[in-house]
Amino acid sequence: MRQDRAVGTWLLLLAGMVFGMVVGGGHARTIGAGFTIQVWRPFTGFIPPLNAADWNQLYGLYQYTAQYQAQPIDMAQYKALFWPMFLDRCWGRLMACVFLLPFGYFLLKGRIQRKLALWLGFIFLLGAGQATYGWYMVQTGMYPGVVSPPPEWAAPHLLSAMLILLLLIWTGMSLRAPEPVRLDGAGSLRGLASASVLLIWITMGFGALVATSGALHVYNSFPTMDGAWTPPGAFAQDPLWSNFVTNKGTVQFCHRLLATVTALTVLTTAVMGLRRRLPPALRDIFLLLALLVALQYVLGMATLVLGNNELGFVHELNAVLLFATAIAARHGLRGAVAAPVGALAAAE
Repeated sequence: MRQDRAVGTWLLLLAGMVFGMVVGGGHARTIGAGFTIQVWRPFTGFIPPLNAADWNQLYGLYQYTAQYQAQPIDMAQYKALFWPMFLDRCWGRLMACVFLLPFGYFLLKGRIQRKLALWLGFIFLLGAGQATYGWYMVQTGMYPGVVSPPPEWAAPHLLSAMLILLLLIWTGMSLRAPEPVRLDGAGSLRGLASASVLLIWITMGFGALVATSGALHVYNSFPTMDGAWTPPGAFAQDPLWSNFVTNKGTVQFCHRLLATVTALTVLTTAVMGLRRRLPPALRDIFLLLALLVALQYVLGMATLVLGNNELGFVHELNAVLLFATAIAARHGLRGAVAAPVGALAAAE
């Protein structure tokens, strides 16, 4: 991959826009707006309702949802929920434009070679699949008894978005700095950084399950769960796997446990990185990693004890920043190698 800072910066801008999608989608979920728009117009959906007939059509469709039937709202309340969801969808369309227009320009200018073009096309298809998946998730609002996005839909939606974020950050940073910096004796640190990225990603998946299943509100004490270390009835559901998706106590326990293991792993990675002689920019990334993981754990505890959905939303956003920082740290360690045998012998 040859260096092209402009193309790399464009991809990092798109990564920032993925964070914007998490902001918009998370806000819509937090206020209960996920099911408000029961139509999907990929190319004309940026046009808002222009008259009373348009509003009545959308409001009428929403009245068929289980969410409305469980808690009816009037037109004014519907409009208050409509706009955050509408803007979130418009942001997605803007992302498509920000991808396609520069992509076409760079391609015509010969700045993107065939291999990279195919790779970027793959990332775009992942984004299109993410949008389509999101639409089908919204349609579940028409299913009887489904009053909010189902956990088994919402968690994969977030995890797939994070995979797209990872690909954009990694590719963008590689284009800006294609030659890895050799870092002798940092091979183990590279392994820890890889584990940190994976653990953060898995923990975020269980965090999404907690947020969408209502598991936040079943045990609001820490470190125990109302005096117990494990929730009663942790495996009461059949089949067994469903406990890890819809059993609120089990889902919260898994998120607690993973969050603790992840925090310790990431903090260890950050401390080990800061103890090594690293390039200044990479050292700053490890310092940020330490600060974000500490903040993330504190936010998680506060969210749990207070049972506060809005604080949980902040917790989610910080998780994305933590994930992005861990990716950047791992990317900076591409040239990390184990210490030469001679160096180890000398150290002994």
